[in-house]
Amino acid sequence: MKCCRIKWILGLLSLAVPTPALNSAAPSVPPDIRRDSTVEAVQRVMPAVVNVRTETIVERHDPFERLLKEFWGPHYRQRGSETTYSLGSGVIIDEDGWVLTNFHVVNRATKVFVRMADGRELEAEPVVGTPFTDVALLRIHNPKRERFATIKFASDDDLLLGETVIALGNPFGLDGSVSRGILSSKSRRPPSESEPLEVEDWLQTDAAINPGNSGGPLVNLRGELIGVNVAVYREGQGIGFAVPVRRISAALAEISAPEVLKSLWFGARVRPGSAPLTVSSVQGESPAGRAGVRTGDQILQINGQAPSSFLEFNRQLADAGTARTISLLVRRGNARKEINLRLMRESDFFNSDLVKKKIGIEVEEVTPQVAAALGLGEKRGVIINEVEPGSPAARAGLQKNMIITTVDG
Repeated sequence: MKCCRIKWILGLLSLAVPTPALNSAAPSVPPDIRRDSTVEAVQRVMPAVVNVRTETIVERHDPFERLLKEFWGPHYRQRGSETTYSLGSGVIIDEDGWVLTNFHVVNRATKVFVRMADGRELEAEPVVGTPFTDVALLRIHNPKRERFATIKFASDDDLLLGETVIALGNPFGLDGSVSRGILSSKSRRPPSESEPLEVEDWLQTDAAINPGNSGGPLVNLRGELIGVNVAVYREGQGIGFAVPVRRISAALAEISAPEVLKSLWFGARVRPGSAPLTVSSVQGESPAGRAGVRTGDQILQINGQAPSSFLEFNRQLADAGTARTISLLVRRGNARKEINLRLMRESDFFNSDLVKKKIGIEVEEVTPQVAAALGLGEKRGVIINEVEPGSPAARAGLQKNMIITTVDG
């Protein structure tokens, strides 16, 4: 009897204990081992990478044209213009369609087109650029106000020697190409011949950078922009260069400023990056400086709107209208402060008509574009376009095409 009771209890326990076959969970799907950080970074960035195609009309001049005309007479056919084509790369940095590329990719282009990652080809317009850092901005014609995928900027000093980097672009016109390497140097100056470039701390990488890659992004494994591909070292294998992000940020802050876009003086610069934007420098006697804007201020709003990018901030400044009145909400430390100021027109602080009347010269500001066209290197100031005979300027010996860099020392 006791033996039967023990068997009966053991039987109940066997029913109460779950069996592995009946209660085990369904086997989990193993992760795809191919989906590593490189793949994820590429998938994050590729929608913002574009192919830049340019058309340039080149006028052909025959050095023997005069002689041939005299010899052939009415049968001589003058050499006409010729259209040349080139390919490069770029990356979208603002959802309204602003594209970052190299200045040399679009310099002197008559027409510019960008091919998107989805295969569409859209016309774009070169807006501004500088040959000194080889940086240029294009704006995609966007009548439908489409919002485009963009790339994120890395921090200026967030570079690790030896870290994995990825170069994206369109080498030889091959869309959407990817190469991987390491960051070989954070401060390299490649050999150059009579070039206007001022960048002396190019990034060096062994990621494959070939013709057509120029203007494309060099990114880290977070998918953040650390540089813009610019050159390949022809004398060596596996050596390429990129303009570092801190140089790009400084150039963009300069060339997209309202002083350049709309001849309006604001007098402060903001660092490209995620919102809230941070003021990187302030000119003391500028409208911003006089109103109390300080280096380090975080800009929360401009005229009641929060700028999503530094390009949008500069556009809001440039598009302030005839009133030119700006209201800024900034964060300074733990406090918020409202700052009101009024932008100045270029004519208010640089009156070329008054200069002509007083001393008899017509002058023009030496912008980076003008300096590059005239082969002036990094010289800044004003260039003399005309000198009136008998004027004080003429008597002082000033001549056309002279550059005035300082006044009274």
